[in-house]
Parts: sequence; C-alpha cells; structure tokens
Amino acid sequence: MYILRSYLFIIICFIHTPIVYGQTFSIKGQLWGSGIIGDDPAEDQSSYEAQLGYIPTISIYQNFDNSQLLDIEWAYRINRMHGGNVLLATSAKPYRGWLRYSSPKVEARLGLQKIAFGPAQFLRPTSWFDTIDLRDPTGQTDGVESFRLRFFPINNVSIWSWAINSKTDTLSYGGRAELSLDSGDWGFTYHQDPTVMPQKIGLFPIMMSGPHDRFALDYRYDGFIGFWFEGSALISENKNYSGFSRYSMISAGGDFTVPIGNGLLLMTETMNIKGSSLLNSRTDTHSYSVFMASFPVGLLHQLMAISQIDWRNKQRFYYFRWGITFDYFSVNILFSANPKRVDYDLPTSYLPTSLSGFGQTLNLMLIYNH
Repeated sequence: MYILRSYLFIIICFIHTPIVYGQTFSIKGQLWGSGIIGDDPAEDQSSYEAQLGYIPTISIYQNFDNSQLLDIEWAYRINRMHGGNVLLATSAKPYRGWLRYSSPKVEARLGLQKIAFGPAQFLRPTSWFDTIDLRDPTGQTDGVESFRLRFFPINNVSIWSWAINSKTDTLSYGGRAELSLDSGDWGFTYHQDPTVMPQKIGLFPIMMSGPHDRFALDYRYDGFIGFWFEGSALISENKNYSGFSRYSMISAGGDFTVPIGNGLLLMTETMNIKGSSLLNSRTDTHSYSVFMASFPVGLLHQLMAISQIDWRNKQRFYYFRWGITFDYFSVNILFSANPKRVDYDLPTSYLPTSLSGFGQTLNLMLIYNH
C-alpha cells in the first residue's frame, strides 16, 4: 500500500496548489447493465442473471512548455450481480488512481494503473498484470498498484521499468525494451517476483509456488498480412513444490483483412503451455487455438464471431456478438455456446457460480460512455 499512499499524498498536494486554476478538469464514466439467460446454472442457482455497474472517472491535467504534461486520473468501480432474486456479488473498489508526468522523452506514472504489452490478441503469454479480454464489450481490465517509467531515447526505441506492489505489500520489479524496425516490432521483457504466497499468473490456469522470474520475447509484423508471436518462461527454483514450478508458453497468430464491404477481418492464434516440476520431473502440456471473424456493417453495426478450441480436453467454445454503437451509447447482443459444468473434470464447488462460460447463454448488454 506504500505506493498508493504516496500517490494520494501527491495528488492532494497537487490539487491544493494555486496552479490548479489553470488546469483542465473533466469528469467521465462508464455505465453498463446486462441480463443473461443460460441453460446450465449452478446447483440451486437461477437461470437468469442481471448485472449493473458504473465507473466514474475524474481527470485533471496541466500542460507546460516544451510539450510537458502533468495529469491525474481517479476512477472507482461499483458493481452488483443478481441471480434471479438473489444477490450473487457486490463490489466497490478503486479502478484507477494515478499521477503521471510526461514529455517527448520520458513518461512516469505512479498509482493504480493498467500495465499491458505484447501483440497477441486472445492467447497472451504476457498477460502478467492485466485481464484484457476482447470478448468483453466494456473493455475493462484490472490495474496494479505500481510505479512505471518509460524512456524514449530515439524514435524507434522505448525502455520500460516498473515496481509493482502486491496485496501482501511485496514489491516486484521488471522492465521491457521495445525496438521498432522496418522488418517488424520486437519486445524483450523481464520481471522478478519475490512474493512467497502462491499466485495465479495471467488468464490461464498457471499457479506459481512462490518467488520466481519471468522472461518474454515478442514480435509483430504488419504487411500484406499481420503476423506475431509471444513466448514467455516462468521459472521458480522451489524444488519442494509438488506442483509445476516452471512454465513455458508460446503463442503465434496472424490476421488478414478481406476486401469485402467495409473489410472482413480474419484472425487466428494458437498457444502451447508446458509445465514441469523440479520435484518429480513431471510435465504437462496444454494447447489452445482461436479463430475470429469481425465485420463492420455500415457505420453503426459490428459483427464478431469467435471459436476457441482446447485441444487437450477436446472442448470447443463459441462466441458471437452483434454490437450497435451510437455516439455515447452501445447495444450488444452476445451469444455463447460452451461445455457444460458436467464436462469438466472438477467438483462443481470448484467452478464459478456465474452463468457465463457454461452451456448456452444469451446476453443483452447496454453500455453508456460519457
């Protein structure tokens, strides 16, 4: 909590200085509501769910000479979910809260913020600090309490560094270098995490037993077709852990826009995850693939279809979205077809109680951005 407390002290001092009268102040937010009907509810749960949430956001920024900028952003996320007449979940917590200084060569940001990188779209070995999911029309992602510094020594090079505070007040450190060439864009990333408690990494079922190192290499090329790959390794030296202490992940993908109408975007990605144990030399492998088609119809409508395959468990997941976007308001009709709860080799008590992700669901989501 030290980083966030320091940030709050700075923001209070900043607001109470005389310069605030020359600053630009804005209030914005995102209000969303959804209703889901599904055919595979958890035991004793309703087949209907409703959700309502709001994220108010306050921004203050001040421009200085030589293209320098000092700005602040604070956002709070309020969310309630009901299953029939039963309250399933409620939360109210900070969503963003950072102070940033930027110039043509340097950007420094302190507080609760988003840290995301890498070119992969769905199957992302570098989703270490975010929860980005392109199937979510709200575009929301969790943030981390951190200090991030980016340096741009020349036009085609950027260097990142960060310190992240965990929920147990343990600081982890890392950095990233990005190089943009005519042949494509490269990224090299390293992160060292001394946290003793086991933790889940990214959006996949990966648990690290304690202190560990993370390495990643990624590349993207944009030409007649788009092509990218991400590879990462998570390494722990805990030889007494019965689970997997080392993971390697690699994802490759490509996209192409077919010149039909306003452009039919086709995309595919494949990912392989391998876990190994130092205790008993046991290994395990998972493979996933995703296929996506996205097509804009006129100025307001967007169609998206996604198919995801879990090759090891021989499971398929289907998703379809029809989005209608006006100036500040959007209507999203979402349909998904997924394996049912009985198809998983897990006790039902270990599975989420939400309808989302199980069986066939139909979801109507309304989003208002102001």
